[in-house]
Amino acid sequence: MGKTKKVGPSRGLGARYGSTVRKRYVRVTAGLKKAHRCPQCGFLRVKRESVGIWKCKKCNYTFAGGAYTPSTKLGVVAKRAAKGTVAGEITAPVPATDKETD
Repeated sequence: MGKTKKVGPSRGLGARYGSTVRKRYVRVTAGLKKAHRCPQCGFLRVKRESVGIWKCKKCNYTFAGGAYTPSTKLGVVAKRAAKGTVAGEITAPVPATDKETD
């Protein structure tokens, strides 16, 4: 009797849909199922409640995030822009000069 093959999250897809789509599906599903770090308490207890809604099982902190990950690249950029730093630089108003052009 031969060994059975370990197939992982894409087990139900079989030989359909192409290898690239199956690999992408495996990557997204594996990232969805793993435990994520809570932004409130810092423990690895965050699970997805529904699409875009994430909840920490330790401190019951509920927050909005991405569909498959609690934080998205666009969300990180938006948070930095809201704090006033973009690409590591602090955005400050340009000081006015005393000289006026006539």
